[in-house]
Amino acid sequence: MQPEVSGQNLEITDALRDYVREKTDRVARHLDNPTGAHVVLSVEKIRNIAEITITVDGATLHAEAEDKDMYAAIDAMADKIDRQARRHQGKAKDHHQREARDAKEQPPEATD
Repeated sequence: MQPEVSGQNLEITDALRDYVREKTDRVARHLDNPTGAHVVLSVEKIRNIAEITITVDGATLHAEAEDKDMYAAIDAMADKIDRQARRHQGKAKDHHQREARDAKEQPPEATD
């Protein structure tokens, strides 16, 4: 997954871009079909804010984190979106397993 990285009041360096890609690759392992990812890094006085929005199978996952250090904010953002991605995939898998289990439990219909 190649995230689109943009900055507000901040110049995105190659090091920041590579760090964000490294962190989002970890998240992509948990998702089947991520269609897009957008990361916004911004600086407001002493606050460094990292936001990510990922679109997956019609669902939108969003996480935001802030810290005094940009790399720490990116780490926190990646942890949050990773938890959401795992939860999203778990619900999708459980939904499919539940349908299969319900189909097995139904008795066969009797014919007259």
